[in-house]
Amino acid sequence: MKPLIAGNWKMNGTLVANESLVKAMLDGLAAQAPGADMALCVPAPYLAQLQSLLNGSAISWGAQDVSSHEKGAYTGEVSATMLKDFACRYVIVGHSERRQYHCESDALVAEKARLALAHGITPIVCVGETLAEREAGQTEMVVKRQLAAVIHAVAHCTSEIVVAYEPVWAIGTGKTASPEQAQQVHAVLRAQLAAATQHPERVHILYGGSMNAANAASLLAQPDIDGGLIGGASLKAAEFLHIVASAR
Repeated sequence: MKPLIAGNWKMNGTLVANESLVKAMLDGLAAQAPGADMALCVPAPYLAQLQSLLNGSAISWGAQDVSSHEKGAYTGEVSATMLKDFACRYVIVGHSERRQYHCESDALVAEKARLALAHGITPIVCVGETLAEREAGQTEMVVKRQLAAVIHAVAHCTSEIVVAYEPVWAIGTGKTASPEQAQQVHAVLRAQLAAATQHPERVHILYGGSMNAANAASLLAQPDIDGGLIGGASLKAAEFLHIVASAR
């Protein structure tokens, strides 16, 4: 299984900047044979642009969220059917920023993952603990509870999801879990997946806490870290490609 390096642009981008960034990434890939699968998860208004720029390339594209409803009177929501219209391969669900700022529950995240899979889109399911939870020794309990809700909702399709461990205290802070800290949590998640599906080896478990060009190689060398969910570094072509090159 190839590693997966997925960029999360968060709420960043313009049409002009996006085109320049993506073209720089594609030009860079022309000079290197990537040892990883790649994806860019972008704000919904830019999905059409990414579909146009990336169609036929080595980089897949995806969204940053999806509604828990199929359709209806839900102003501002974006459904899985709509994402499918733009040929999204991935969608991020349960990112810590959604859980924190939009009060998304484990059950809501699980329903979003279920709907994504039902429409042929791979959910990147984010789990992770806050600093207070880590200091209280609750890391394992928190991430297992978050993942258990998704496993219960998607049942026999568990092997089709992607999991991203993102320690909340390391997102956008410049702090990063040590390779040993990250591996410890990834091993817990791997064991949980092994108990839930006959094919746990099919599930990528990504690290998503401030992975960058400087620390990517040491994190990706861990046995249960299968790639990265990249925030700020995915807005810089050279840095993103350096991370991709580290994933072999």
